[in-house]
Amino acid sequence: MSESPHTLAAMPTTRRAGCPFDPPAELTDARRHAPMSRFTFPGGEPGWVITGYDLVRSVLADSRFSSRKELMLHPTIDYGGIQAPPAPPGEFLLMDEPLHSRYRKPLTGKFTVRRMRLLAERVARITTERLDAMEETGPPAELVTAFAKPIPAIVICELLGVPYQDRDSFQEQVDSFMNGETSDEDMLAAYTATQDYLARLVAAKRAHPTDDVLSDLTDSDLTDEELKGISLILLAAGLDTTANMLALGTFALLRNPEQLAALRADPSLTGRAVEELLRYLSVAKTFMRTALEDVELGGRTVRAGERLILSYNTANRDPDRFPDPHALDLHRQNGGHLAFGHGIHQCLGQQLARVEMQVAFPALLDRFPTLRLAVPPEDVALRPEIADIYGVKSLPVTWDA
Repeated sequence: MSESPHTLAAMPTTRRAGCPFDPPAELTDARRHAPMSRFTFPGGEPGWVITGYDLVRSVLADSRFSSRKELMLHPTIDYGGIQAPPAPPGEFLLMDEPLHSRYRKPLTGKFTVRRMRLLAERVARITTERLDAMEETGPPAELVTAFAKPIPAIVICELLGVPYQDRDSFQEQVDSFMNGETSDEDMLAAYTATQDYLARLVAAKRAHPTDDVLSDLTDSDLTDEELKGISLILLAAGLDTTANMLALGTFALLRNPEQLAALRADPSLTGRAVEELLRYLSVAKTFMRTALEDVELGGRTVRAGERLILSYNTANRDPDRFPDPHALDLHRQNGGHLAFGHGIHQCLGQQLARVEMQVAFPALLDRFPTLRLAVPPEDVALRPEIADIYGVKSLPVTWDA
């Protein structure tokens, strides 16, 4: 291409008022201009923002683009040239081959059909317990704390084998470094406390294995430090994302009454509805890659060392891939969304996330047929755009008792 590329001046930190489910307008506008835009990081380094579906998918499948943590830059903060350290042992999401496979491969066999079936039964029991508690307390309820967070939190605790008596404090620590609102000092303290706890948990599983994924992994050649890192990745990937999908997904359904009615009328629509909500909401908004060599991409040359911000939420709203992409359509036929990523880093726990949503959404809607917002929609508190995972901070709901 001879013409200059489109330029995105800065990564947006807010969404348009009244449009909590849509990507930031600046990213949508950038995609309308071109599927990739020039971008300058706060410290002055040149890079790219990729907003088109095909190009995002292409980058995710291309080993010439690295996931290594030490090659990344923050899209909104200038750290004065301070380079990020390499990812700690076990945190394979921020690694390339061969380290990535060393840590991921032992896990792939742990998410078996048998274990998913057993977990589905457990998810159903947990969901029923949460709904019973909501019904007993009576309306109104705050859905995030009463329903959306506890379900994946209990599931991930059981997956890791966290003892029952530790779960409340453990979940509070995790929330403190994931919610995007904690001060840097408190976030670091919570992150350190979580790592310390996981180190003790790994040691306990080595000494006294139980029926959980972490205990299974103690039979491998992975060190305690590596198992701690893997546990942290499972925790980060399995808790915050699903919790925000459950809460934000409920909000989206309540704001789209025709789609909600269709789901209530036809429970067999649940699987397709979950996939559409994943596409429509894209709570894991962006990921980053770094070019290891010069790469031709979309008619442009990405130079070695340049960083690419991959905008999942605009890719999943690309009209070239999804007709009428800004509509929530639970009957949508074409899948292939990027909510779980693509390529070697595609979400390992995606089937578990699907199980949780496929159980929880219909159970909630069946238990409370008159479920509705307890506040005006504009008063629903949203997570800040700078948080890694998008969602709602609080979702007050009510129903006819």
